[in-house]
Amino acid sequence: MSASPARCTRWAAGSAVTLALLFAGAATVASARSDGAAPGPRTPSARSADAGFARDMAVHHQQAVEMSFVVRDGTRDEDVRRLAYDIANTQANQRGMLLGWLDLWGLPKTAPDGQGPMGWMPGGGHSGHDTHGGHSTQGKERDGALMPGMATRTELERLDEAEGEQAEILFLQLMTDHHEGGVAMARGCAGQCTVPVEKRLAQGMVEAQQSELDLMADMLAARGAAPRP
Repeated sequence: MSASPARCTRWAAGSAVTLALLFAGAATVASARSDGAAPGPRTPSARSADAGFARDMAVHHQQAVEMSFVVRDGTRDEDVRRLAYDIANTQANQRGMLLGWLDLWGLPKTAPDGQGPMGWMPGGGHSGHDTHGGHSTQGKERDGALMPGMATRTELERLDEAEGEQAEILFLQLMTDHHEGGVAMARGCAGQCTVPVEKRLAQGMVEAQQSELDLMADMLAARGAAPRP
């Protein structure tokens, strides 16, 4: 297959990020500061849910973009290719917004000492006993899956090697897990984040990805398959 993570990353970095950052920056300046009626914090802290969600979801989204471009080049099915393109386009732009907020806030794109991935959520990160979508995450982080729903290096290699319907089914299954993890993260931000524009983005992610989950379940059923148990 011709797709590669490097190629996908180059596309994501260049896809409308400039405009996304401009709009995100303007919205965040208006939302993160007080409205003049009462004093308030100007920016979230590095350990806040706002910053943690922005950091973690940017990483989560990047993998979805990469998987989408792998399957787009691995199948001729127009429905799957269209879904993959929509996911890649949406999540690349959202990733630009999330990284733009971190830049605006003057915060690093890596977690502060002592706070690993998902450390901003109640229960925090991978405890070794977390489950997601019925799947135990125990040990997955050792194969590159840093957060719930993320595919492992082994799974990404399988997707890169697959073709045709096999690629379609594997992509839909992996992306179902990925969306379920993303929905859980977005719900966490919708409940914990304090920057209004970020909370709205998170709620929008919940609604959009839930709709895509329903679509992917139908697409799997049409191929005689189902989400992974």
